[in-house]
Amino acid sequence: MGNLAIEWLGNKVKILDQTKLPQQEVYLELSDHQSIASAITELKIRGAPAIGIVGAYAIALAALKIEAGSKGGFLEKLRGVIETIAATRPTARNLFAGIDRMEEVAQADNTIEQTKAALVGEAIKIHSEEVEADQKLSQMGAELIEDGFTILTHCNAGSLATAGYGTALGVIKRAEEQGKKIKVLATETRPLLQGARLTTWELKKANIPVTLITDSMAGYFMSRGEVSCVIVGADRIAANGDTANKIGTYSLAVLAKENGIPFYVAAPTTTIDLSLASGDEIPIEQRSPDEVTHIQRVGIAPEGVDAANPAFDVTPHRYITAIITERGIIKEPYGGELKEMVL
Repeated sequence: MGNLAIEWLGNKVKILDQTKLPQQEVYLELSDHQSIASAITELKIRGAPAIGIVGAYAIALAALKIEAGSKGGFLEKLRGVIETIAATRPTARNLFAGIDRMEEVAQADNTIEQTKAALVGEAIKIHSEEVEADQKLSQMGAELIEDGFTILTHCNAGSLATAGYGTALGVIKRAEEQGKKIKVLATETRPLLQGARLTTWELKKANIPVTLITDSMAGYFMSRGEVSCVIVGADRIAANGDTANKIGTYSLAVLAKENGIPFYVAAPTTTIDLSLASGDEIPIEQRSPDEVTHIQRVGIAPEGVDAANPAFDVTPHRYITAIITERGIIKEPYGGELKEMVL
């Protein structure tokens, strides 16, 4: 499926509007950082690695347009752009990893024009490195998948979420390419239905057998011995291995443990945040209650009812069988191994 979600066009970024899937494949060409920030906030582009990439491109595009008489003036204007991008989604580590790299390039002792060119180059590099990381971690993760497996996955961690091969879905796709006969159970993933709308769409395009289930059916299938393993992506991994992912992941991990089913997290090392000791420190994005009370803007609850909408939950490391990265597969104890992966 290649670079389905993001394409750099030199003076703008082309993205596939994920809010329109699966009914329509609509591509947007965004030429300024404000429109990219809106696209991230509105989930037109989503998935931690993908928003890390487009966040970097947004900074590069803004830099190209900045007019300043001094490097200091240039950096001051760029700082405002970076703050706008950083405010879009607080949980995804990859976004901040990309921002950190762009800031470092901007601070280097170069002229304004050299800095602009270097920022574009760095964004392109971030993009290509994420694509390469996906391919490597998918290859490694596929070794954990046996012929005949039924894999349960949650949310969407495929090409749409990464702009590359995918993380959790990348592992699944690579296993299928190796000739393994596999099946997938995809949860709807309430409240935004990324599983129903996006994961099933990607898997059907890849000709991988997929059955859609509601989030609350997972225990039923696990208890009947119909799930071989669970594979999910991640938005941030703390230093001890605690992992933030789409809301509902924690429930699946607990169910998997209860039923003796391996639970795997697939994520590039850009998702690892060693500055956070544990998952308790991971910021959890709180989104609009409308996403819970409405589906595709159609109301499903009484008007005015209170609704909560945390976008992510944290799975403690003790429930995670292994973390699959592009630099290797690691298991408990995670602390030392995660540090080695990143440093």
